[in-house]
Amino acid sequence: MKCSRAALSAALASIFLTLIPFAVCAADYPAPKQGDFIAKDFKFHTGETMAELRLHYTTVGEPTGQPVLVLHGTGGSAASMLTQAFAGELFGPGQPLDASKYYIIIPDALGHGKSSKPSDGMKTAFPKYDYDDVVDAQYRLVKEGLGIKHLRLVLGNSMGGMQAWIWGVKYPQTMDALVPMAAQPTEMSARNWMLRRTMLETIRNDPDYNGGNYTSQPRMMKYAIAAYGVASSGGTLGYQTLAPTAAKADKLVDDRLAAPVTTDANDFIYQWESSHDYNPSAALARIEAMVLAINAADDERNPPETGLTEARLKRVKNARLYLIPASTETRGHATTGNAAFYKQPLQELLQSAPQRTM
Repeated sequence: MKCSRAALSAALASIFLTLIPFAVCAADYPAPKQGDFIAKDFKFHTGETMAELRLHYTTVGEPTGQPVLVLHGTGGSAASMLTQAFAGELFGPGQPLDASKYYIIIPDALGHGKSSKPSDGMKTAFPKYDYDDVVDAQYRLVKEGLGIKHLRLVLGNSMGGMQAWIWGVKYPQTMDALVPMAAQPTEMSARNWMLRRTMLETIRNDPDYNGGNYTSQPRMMKYAIAAYGVASSGGTLGYQTLAPTAAKADKLVDDRLAAPVTTDANDFIYQWESSHDYNPSAALARIEAMVLAINAADDERNPPETGLTEARLKRVKNARLYLIPASTETRGHATTGNAAFYKQPLQELLQSAPQRTM
């Protein structure tokens, strides 16, 4: 079943207005399947060990297909990648990741979705994880849980894009192609981290938070989330298009503040703080996969005018940057949630990347 133009517009609006997009249309690809993998004695970068770490995951297609790993953004889950604007543009017949040819694996990242996280009961006693821990857990899922030796592609968006870069430097022989989106292979810094830190401090300093031992979600949380979202995602031209008057801008703010906060505060803090030590820059020369980095020209968190991504790509053997031009149709950092902007270069990458085996 195809989505109508109105339904597609509504889907894109939902991506813009929320941090976590959701599926709104029936899909042309096979029904997703869910599963769980338990990583025994999982060791975190802090030295702490968890006897059983649960990784929930979703797959699309059959295990006989070429395996593809898809990684979601901060606060999301596998479900947040199963939108018409993303999966609907990629997983169907004849599309770049046609599920009749590919076996698409979408984990709920450590600390997210139905995977192990602080709100399961440990609260702030849960080990402080970082992106390396998240990637190590994903690696164990792929290798131990699914028995996959080699991936055709690792593709990630936003947080998933940063984790894709880590996959490339940490497990360089594991994939043929690497597509980090809405991410830079550089240290977390500048406005990106400053806004994250401000958001987290706002929540922590809310008396309702009570050191993580709250009885209800902190009241300031929705304001912190809304402020961060406005500042770091949406695009200058996108905002001007959607809110050309004060009344329409007020409506966008009212809608954001009226939306229920469904994320647990401790989970939320862990999710965003885990980016603090992200920095794959020094190891980029280790990447062996063919790389297509996809960013948007109006991405507020990864502004291209710094030149950081282009400079770092020179350290990668076979890499290029596809920069989506800013327009009234793009949505800043959220642009890469819409695969229509890059499905052709993704298709070309998969047609040209050599297939390797381990």
